[in-house]
Order: sequence, then structure tokens, then C-alpha cells
Amino acid sequence: MINKIHIISFNIPYPPNYGGVIDVFYKIKALHSLGVKIHLHCYQYGRDISSELDEYCEKVYYYPRKNFFKSIYSHVPYIVGSRSSDDLMSNLLEDDNPILFEGLHTCANLGHPHLKDRIKIVRMHNVEWDYYKSLGKAEQNFFRKFYFYTESFKLKHFENILNNANHILSISPNDTEYLQEKYSNAAYVTAFHSNENVNINTGIGDYALYHGNLGVIENNQAAFYLIEKVFKKIDYPLKIAGKKPLDSLFKLVNKYDHIELIPDPDFPQMLELIKNAHINVLPTFQPTGIKLKLINALYNGRFCIVNNAMVENTGLQDLCIQVEDAKSTISQIENFKDQPFTSKDIELRKKVLYQGFSNLENAKKIINLIKSTELIDTKS
Repeated sequence: MINKIHIISFNIPYPPNYGGVIDVFYKIKALHSLGVKIHLHCYQYGRDISSELDEYCEKVYYYPRKNFFKSIYSHVPYIVGSRSSDDLMSNLLEDDNPILFEGLHTCANLGHPHLKDRIKIVRMHNVEWDYYKSLGKAEQNFFRKFYFYTESFKLKHFENILNNANHILSISPNDTEYLQEKYSNAAYVTAFHSNENVNINTGIGDYALYHGNLGVIENNQAAFYLIEKVFKKIDYPLKIAGKKPLDSLFKLVNKYDHIELIPDPDFPQMLELIKNAHINVLPTFQPTGIKLKLINALYNGRFCIVNNAMVENTGLQDLCIQVEDAKSTISQIENFKDQPFTSKDIELRKKVLYQGFSNLENAKKIINLIKSTELIDTKS
């Protein structure tokens, strides 16, 4: 058993209320439950110092994120250059324990010569250059589009720093295939999440739900798609829930009596919305990483209708109703809206999710990777 690990987080991972920090927080919690002592290093912006992290970490350090304009003209990607700190390096060098870098965002010092002999693991939440390229394609504002494309170009070149990592923890099978082919040291570790047990209501609900951070381009695009291409053509109720919805989404929703927008729900409210929905409908237009909202829906919700981009090559295909387009989405809503969700459906969820999407099992994978590297170093 490893005794201690440094974890460098791109942001303060509490509260765990959006994709990346959810993965970080529940990874910390799982490692802590297995006896690992954690020194957590957080770049701070837009969030307050969190005393809750002290429950799971031996020590928590906070570092300011650099100003945008100090980093934008660098050849280093902004998401990386804005997260570099001499104080962080000093704190890492106080011992020789393994280091887990959360995202390419935190890898400014991954190739530092003083860390040459340390065990270094990078958690890749996405293939970042591809993710930013997708954001650029979806963006309408010229200046934001320019930023996303420029950042994608920089990230593609910077990604080679992963050659300095002992292990890369990929978050989806597709990412694993790409990273393994390029760097030969990728291990598939599925997303950490808030769920310990499958907890689903049987029977029939009376609405469909789309949920996500509505301030993110991709999610806002999906919400518009569902309204304009699917639910405006049928009378089945749709609820859309998430953080930071745009004014344009409010205006569109107000045109339809059977569509409701629920802005900024807290965690208990969101969980109730997922559990009480009859259908969680979750299209995506960015087949990157694996979506935590899908895992949450499968642990807590009844039927899940997804497009192929959401579920392809995730191991979750058999738990979802897959659709190709708006027409097939409408057809499947009609097929399943009056079909009860049964205990047999729940047992299938448990079988698949407990096998491949357990936080404790994934934490053990990380520990075993570190132990195997220590053994190799001892023998060499």
C-alpha cells in the first residue's frame, strides 16, 4: 500500500458540482478510504478555500491562478501557463512521494528535471486539443472561436509533455486508444462519481429530463436541439435543468407550455429530477471523454435515451436506448413513455455499473499502478 500521494488539482474540487472537479473529489475520497494520505495542491479561482477537503487530505495547499493576459501570448496553452507556481514546486520537493497531475492543465512542471525520478501520473479528463477544437467548431462568437482554435493548436503541441509521465489515466476507451497508441502508457480508469449504489425508482414517471451545465456551449446546443428538433413536435413534457442557462434558452422555453427550465438546481434537487423522470434524454455533439451526467442518470434514473456519440465504446451501450437522429428520438420516446421500469432493468444496471464504474475499484487500479512502478524501480 502506498503511504502518501501528491494530487495537483486544476481548481478547488469542492463543492463537487461540475464534471472535472467531481472526478477529482470522489477520487480523493476513494483513495482516502483506502488509507492513502493525500497532499492536495489546488489552483484557486472562482471558488473559496474549502474546509471540507481537510476531512480527506492530510494537507491542502492553495495557489493563485495567473491572469489571462499574462499567459495568452505564450506558446504554452493558457490553461497550462496560468497554472504554474514556484511555491508548488517547492512543496512537491519536500518528499519523494508519487504525484498525480489532474488534467493536462496542471502539467506545467511535469517535465521539470527535479521531478525526473518521481513517479508521475497524469489524469486526462479529455484529449484536450480535440476537446478545444470541438468547442471552437460550436462557438459563434469570433473572438471566443479564435481562442478555442488557438488553444487547441497549442495543446496539441504541448501534449508531448506526457512522455514524462509514468502512467496516463484515460477516462474513456476512445481516449485510451489514442493515448496508448501515442504514448504507450495509458490505463483506462473510468470517471469517479458521487454514486455508491444504484438507486432507481421502478414504475412510470411523467416527464423527460435533460440536465447539464447550461453555460457550456455543448450542453446549451443539446438543449436547443431537443426543443427545436424533438419536443416542439410532440406533447410529452420536457424538463431542462442545469447551471447558468443563457437568456436565449429562457426565451425559447417560454414558447412552449410543456417545456420547463429549472435554473441552478442544487445537488438534492437535481438528484430528485433524475430519479423522478421517466426518460433521461442525453444527446451530445462532442464524443470526448465520458459524461458524468450519463453515469448519474444510469445510477439513479429510469430509461436513458442517448445518441451514439454519448455512449459509443463506453461499455454502457446495453444500458441505454440508442438513437441516430431527432426522428428516432421521437420514436423511442413514444415507445417507452408508457413502459414501466422494472426490477429486472435495475439488476442489469447493477451488474454493469458495479463491475466497471466503482470508485473503490478504480482507486485500487491507481494504487496498483504506483506499486508496480515502485517494484520496477526497485529492480532496475
